[in-house]
Amino acid sequence: MRKAFLGLFAAIVLGGCQGAGDAGAGKTTVDSAAAALAPDSTGWALVNFEKVDSVNPVLQPGTGSFVDPIRHQRVSWEEKDVFNPAIVVRDGKVYMLYRAQDKIGKPAGTSRIGLAVSGDGLHFTRETAPVLYPAEDAWKKYEWEGGCEDPRVVQDAEGLYYMTYTAYDGNLARLMVATSPDLVHWTKKGPAFARAYGGKYIDKWSKSGSIVSTYEADGRVVATKVGGKYWMYWGDQFIWAATSDDLVNWTPVEKHPGEADPVALRGQALAMPDLKIVVPTRSKHFDSDLVESGPPAMLTPKGILLMYNSRNVPSFGDTALAEGTYAASEVLLDGADPLKIVHRLGGYFMKPDKPYEITGQVNEVCFLEGLALLKGEWLLYYGTADSKIAVAARAAK
Repeated sequence: MRKAFLGLFAAIVLGGCQGAGDAGAGKTTVDSAAAALAPDSTGWALVNFEKVDSVNPVLQPGTGSFVDPIRHQRVSWEEKDVFNPAIVVRDGKVYMLYRAQDKIGKPAGTSRIGLAVSGDGLHFTRETAPVLYPAEDAWKKYEWEGGCEDPRVVQDAEGLYYMTYTAYDGNLARLMVATSPDLVHWTKKGPAFARAYGGKYIDKWSKSGSIVSTYEADGRVVATKVGGKYWMYWGDQFIWAATSDDLVNWTPVEKHPGEADPVALRGQALAMPDLKIVVPTRSKHFDSDLVESGPPAMLTPKGILLMYNSRNVPSFGDTALAEGTYAASEVLLDGADPLKIVHRLGGYFMKPDKPYEITGQVNEVCFLEGLALLKGEWLLYYGTADSKIAVAARAAK
C-alpha cells in the first residue's frame, strides 16, 4: 500500500521538474542554472519555482509586543527583522513559525519564534505574542540572550509536532527540540545531542535540523523512519547526519575508524573531526564556503530529496556571485542509505536578485526553510537578507 502511494505521490509532485516554467502574472521565474548544467540528471529535483512578486515579501517586521519573562518588561519582539520560517499545513491552512528579532537584545537582537496563519499561503495574520522564546527555565543558559532561531517542524504519525530550532547564547549555537500538540503551546525538550556519546557534542556548534519526512498529499509533513531509525540532516559548515528512535534524542553519525573526509575540515568542523560529512562544500562552485540544511528532507521513491542553503566566497568559489551570497540547491540521497549521495545539482536553483534579498541585516541572502504542498501547489518559503520572508511557487503537476 505504501509503495503504491509513494509511486503516485512521485508522479504528482516530481513530474515535470525539467521544464523551464513560464512566469505567470506577478511572478518571477527562479534561476534554473542547475537544469542547464546537468539536463540529464535533474528529473529527481523539485526546481523551477517562481518568486511570487505580487505579494513578496509576505512577512515583514511587525508591531507585536509581549511582556518578556526574563526582562520583566514589554518588548517589541519582532520590530527589527523576521526571517527563516518553518511551515506547517494543517486543516487546509498554512501555519508559519518564523524567527523574529527585537532591537534590544545582544548580539543582534534577541530571537523568538512567532506564529502566523494563512488560508492561501500568501496573506498572513500573525499572533501578537511569540510562541517559543527564552524564559526562566532549564534552557535559559543556552538561549539567552541570543534567543531561539531558525525552526523546522514535522509531525509524527500521531500528529504531535516536533520543532528543531537553534538556541544561541551569544557565543555558541546548539540544536534543540520542542514538541507541541497545536503549534501554539510548545514544550522544550532540550539539546538534541545531550545524551549522545556521553554528552560529547552538547557544547559543540550545531544547528539546522532537517528531519527526513514523507510529504503527504494533504500537506502534512510526517517524520518517517528509514531502516528502523528516524534520520536528520544538520549543520552549517558541512551537512552531517544524526539518527533517533523518538525524534527527541539524536545521535550524530560518526566516521568509521580510518575513514577519510571528502574535503579538508574547516570552520566549525575542526572542533568535530569524528563526524561523517554527508554533503560537503565544493570549490569553484556557489556552495564553496558552507552548506546548510533547508526544509525537512523529502522521502520519495527516487530517494531522499534535501534542499540546502549555501554560501559563496568568490576567491575559491563561483566568481559570478557576490561575496557571501546564499544560494539554494538540492541533493538526492539514497532512500536505503541516507548517508550516500545519488545525485546533486551542479548549480543553484535560487539566488538573491530582489532588492529585499540583496540588502538587509545580511546582504545577498535567500535562505530556504519551509516547504508546503497546498491545493496542488508547492510553496517554498525563505528568509531574505535575514530581514524579511518571501515565497516562491510551482505547480505540483
